[in-house]
Amino acid sequence: MPEDDNFRYETCAYPSEDLDTNEVLIKTCYLSIDPASRCQMNEDTGVLYLQPWKIGETIVGLSGVGVVVKSAHPDYNAGDVMYSFLKWPWILYFTRKITDGTGFRKIDLATFGGKMSMVLHLGVGLTAMIGIQQKGHVTPGANQTCVVSGAAGACGSIAGQVALLEGCKNLVGICGSQEKCDWLVTALPFNGAINYKKDNVDQKLAELCPAGIDVYFDNVGGDISDSVIKQMNKNSHVVLCGQISQYNKDVPYPPPLTDSIQQKVNENNITRERFLVLNYTSEFDHATWQLLQWIHRGEVKIRETVTEGLGNAGRALVSLMRGGNMGKQLVHVSDP
Repeated sequence: MPEDDNFRYETCAYPSEDLDTNEVLIKTCYLSIDPASRCQMNEDTGVLYLQPWKIGETIVGLSGVGVVVKSAHPDYNAGDVMYSFLKWPWILYFTRKITDGTGFRKIDLATFGGKMSMVLHLGVGLTAMIGIQQKGHVTPGANQTCVVSGAAGACGSIAGQVALLEGCKNLVGICGSQEKCDWLVTALPFNGAINYKKDNVDQKLAELCPAGIDVYFDNVGGDISDSVIKQMNKNSHVVLCGQISQYNKDVPYPPPLTDSIQQKVNENNITRERFLVLNYTSEFDHATWQLLQWIHRGEVKIRETVTEGLGNAGRALVSLMRGGNMGKQLVHVSDP
């Protein structure tokens, strides 16, 4: 389990404003804190798109948003809002050469209701939405039941709402506190919620999913996922998005199932394929438009847990790994 003292906060020199061609100076405003960053604390992250953090070097996380302070690029000006889905450093000021493939791009903040932190819901929202659409195989009118683990997190909460919008009729979330359960069934349209720390998960699943389970959006893996898979119907589908319960263990990703659960998967012809949203970049533009439409109309609701200060970014990740967030975990670094 990560601890606060795994991280050190340092004061460093302000970057040179003598910029090279196509280079911009960026000020970080918000950082996205994501479970996948726990994998960056291992020498082998398990995926090609994530590089391991080097001890003593500036952390390079996942998403971030900030503003251009100075530009030597013809298409970027001071004050432009910048976003990157991957490789945003945990630092207040930094320079970046903007070329094709860097991932850094300009964002029209008006599209996000003028709220800078909203931009960081984009990546996790796309993961949830495209995951359900591409791997969930939701069929409108089929009265399908969807179960989401890690349901009170950023990805899980959006995935469940998208599953209903796509046509599921029964939506059940699994999370780790009564407060989170209450949020799912009062503020969000979940039909039921299970507190895995207090409830008998097998029993509650049977009560809340009397017709079995057709779609499982898996964010956690481990015993919880075993309980869900045991009650999945024939020809059902697992959206294998994350395995946060296994990230502190020395196991491959995705972790192999036990023999009995794998037998259940085989016997019931359950699909359980690794899902990576970066394999669907051609879907990003339409999916972004659709997701923002749903959010603006109130059909998808989002929530943020905001930690103040760059020096607390490490603590925010530790808290996330202990279930301390509801919705998207962010760090507010600075104002524009």
